Parts: sequence; structure tokens; C-alpha cells
Amino acid sequence: MVLLRQLLGDVLRQLRLRQGRTLREVSAAARVSLGYLSEVERGQKEASSELLASICKALGVPLSHVLRDVSDQLALAELQQEPVMAGAPEHERIDAERISSESIPATPETIESALRADMVAA
Repeated sequence: MVLLRQLLGDVLRQLRLRQGRTLREVSAAARVSLGYLSEVERGQKEASSELLASICKALGVPLSHVLRDVSDQLALAELQQEPVMAGAPEHERIDAERISSESIPATPETIESALRADMVAA
């Protein structure tokens, strides 16, 4: 069973690491204790919506983007547990590793660029 808090923690940690930031830097910017942020990243604590918003602001990433990444990873995890395309040839199945590693932008600028591209496409 996949826990939402673990997926959320993974996404937050990946964002922080891609930015080359430490737990100490992000926890100070988010005004949350280092230990608590560490527990959130490890999926040991459920973060409130207010805390998530604060962490996302500290990372310079929209909360909606983080939640979309979590949703995408949850969907992949669900497919792996009970594949919809179980009868499909291996080459036609979703490559969860490729999608999950590429789904999180490295910087706020990358996110802004992607959001603008999405808005133009719509």
C-alpha cells in the first residue's frame, strides 16, 4: 500500500535536493523545525496544508505543482500494484522510473516556464 505522506515527502525531498539546498536552509525559510521537515520528507509525519504551503513557498514551487507530481506518482504506484495494461507487451507498459525522475523540475524558473507553456497550449 502506498502512503500519500511518503510520496509527498519524496517529492519535497527531490525538489530540495535538485535545488542543492539543505534541510536547514529550507526549514529556516519555511519557519518549521529541521526535525519536523525531515520527518515530513521521510513520510513519517502528515503535513498540514498550511505547512505544505510554507514549505512550497520556501522552495519557490507552487503547491499545485507538488500535488500534481504526487498525484502522478500515486497513479503510477497504483498501476504497478494492479496494472491496467497487464496483458500488454512489456515495451508498451508505462516506465515508472523514467516518468517519476523527469516529472519534477529543478528550479522555480523551470516550473514557471512549464506553466506558461501549458497555458499557451490550452
